[in-house]
Amino acid sequence: MEKICWANTDDLQESEFVIIGIPDETQSHSLRKGAKHAPQRIRQVSNLYDAYKRDGIITLARPYLGSEKKVCDIGDIKKDDIESTYSKISASQIPISIGGDHSITAGIINALAKKHKKISLVYFDAHPDFISSARDYHGSVIADIMQSIDITSSVQIGIRSPEQEELDNIKKYNLYVITPCDITEHGVKQITDSVLDRLGSDNVYISFDMDCLDPAYAPGVSVPVPLGLSNSDAVYMLKRIIQKKKVIGMDVMEVCPNFDINDRTSHMASRVIAEAIYSSGEGSVD
Repeated sequence: MEKICWANTDDLQESEFVIIGIPDETQSHSLRKGAKHAPQRIRQVSNLYDAYKRDGIITLARPYLGSEKKVCDIGDIKKDDIESTYSKISASQIPISIGGDHSITAGIINALAKKHKKISLVYFDAHPDFISSARDYHGSVIADIMQSIDITSSVQIGIRSPEQEELDNIKKYNLYVITPCDITEHGVKQITDSVLDRLGSDNVYISFDMDCLDPAYAPGVSVPVPLGLSNSDAVYMLKRIIQKKKVIGMDVMEVCPNFDINDRTSHMASRVIAEAIYSSGEGSVD
């Protein structure tokens, strides 16, 4: 199996970040299929576009700032193995999972909640995924993890395609939601400051559905929605959250390689992972 180019150790115990592929889309209701191919394609694209070989030496096109981190790619696992796999990862390590459909996130967060207290969730997505009348699919993630998160210190970013039931649930639980238009009106720095104020100081989990981005930047997703976040705004927010809060895990979901254009979405997913890794432990991007 090809590993993501950011991996630099095979020793799980010494790693600071653990890459985990979860190639599953069994709980997706989207018309576009193929998200199960994303973990391997993202790895392949990272090596095609971000790893350069000269005179037999491989160097990486790494993010501009940030120090080297120990990264171990343990390969792909089955969805049913999430809990057992995460139990082997220490609290000091940060797992980054690559899906797959977004229902995978529910299994991850419920597993992490067994060794952490209530989790503050940052949910980048075009959709709230807050259907509660149907469960255990990629549209019911928030309802499926309510027992594991502190919804008063959680936030959704990029929302622009909610169903009425989701709007009702958002209002009922007072979930903090940021739309792309909010960022246009108030500016990405002010909005990011409001996110940091909302989040708890530790036990923050980041779930990054690639459809939070406008299809101009990420065309190869399972459920594309126009009028999305710009790639630079999304990454700016991601980096500041990682720099300011104790992040206990992250995932990148819903890349659909079958519908991508010139691997733009898979490459963006690889760069999102790289920015997360290299931002950890660094000073503010401000």
